[in-house]
Amino acid sequence: MNKTIYKYLFYEFIRFFIATLFAFAAIVWTVQAVNYLDLITEDGHSITVYFSYSLLTLSKVLTKLIPFCFLIATVLTIIKLEKDNELLALWTSGVKKISIVNHLVRVSLLIMFLQLILTTTLNPTLLNLSRSLIKNSELKFVSSMFKEKQFNDTVEGLTIFVDKKTENQIYKNIFIRDDSRIFSSVGTKSSTIFAKSGYISEDGKFLILLDGSIQKLNPNSEINIIKFEKTSFNLSGIATKGISMPKMQETPTIDILQCIQGKNTNMHNCNLTKRSQMDIKIEINKRLGTPLFIPLMALVCCFLLGSRKDKKIYSFNKYIYSFIGIIILTLSEILVRYSGVSWHHTSVYYLIPIGMIILFYFTLIRKFKYENLN
Repeated sequence: MNKTIYKYLFYEFIRFFIATLFAFAAIVWTVQAVNYLDLITEDGHSITVYFSYSLLTLSKVLTKLIPFCFLIATVLTIIKLEKDNELLALWTSGVKKISIVNHLVRVSLLIMFLQLILTTTLNPTLLNLSRSLIKNSELKFVSSMFKEKQFNDTVEGLTIFVDKKTENQIYKNIFIRDDSRIFSSVGTKSSTIFAKSGYISEDGKFLILLDGSIQKLNPNSEINIIKFEKTSFNLSGIATKGISMPKMQETPTIDILQCIQGKNTNMHNCNLTKRSQMDIKIEINKRLGTPLFIPLMALVCCFLLGSRKDKKIYSFNKYIYSFIGIIILTLSEILVRYSGVSWHHTSVYYLIPIGMIILFYFTLIRKFKYENLN
């Protein structure tokens, strides 16, 4: 009997949880996708890269949404059961309220475990993939700027023209106007480059030009002409904003833990500056600490299982406990920002949700025992 009840409750919760998560994720993804339009309009990437990048970075949004959606889904589940008088039927059939509390806590532990996998493993991996996607597309983007008989000004301040492109990827009669200082040296306002031929290196990082000249305009408006037989230019200056140095969010959890222990100081983001160490601790606390607030949300919602003698008060409580849950989630975001200051702050960040879980659980036990006596 109890198994059937628990399965039904789980089904009702999952239905609300998936619907809520999908709805909020769709809204946030749409807003995020609009912000990423620069990948096409300014950086010149394809629509396929744009949509793939948007979807891969959605994992970062989900890590923020899951605790909130869990709160909303649990409240909606309890309200639905109460509205259909199913809770009343459970109590009259002998089901104890604390049994429902324990069931909701078990469900919250399952969601917490999934959140933990997402924050510690899937999210860093997917963000790394999104970065690699842009980086790989960058090589195609650079080569696509060299098109036959077309003036390409995709990059602001840089104009490129190629008269002909051979089958073995050799460019003929190259013209480059550089007002962006990507190819210009320091102290040069702009430069114009002519070359009879040229090609891009296999790794896509250098443009090799043969038999040409560079006309440089210095700050005094004087033109200096430099002839060359062979020269090369670093194309990294053309790189788009999407592939700057790796971010902490993309770093595997195991690398961060090793950095904190001093075992992986070669990690890009791992250095001994006080600010960097604080950022590293904050990041690992976000990954490991955020899921702890999910069981806490379950217990906050369980207060709605209390006595409903006064319907007005009960109706008001639905909003009160939802608001309390939102306040707790907001405070968790604030607390994690200070959790990296010291080990004392880190301890407090973890002890607060654990302490509140214990406090709320035993408060519910006492509350339901008191209701039974009356």
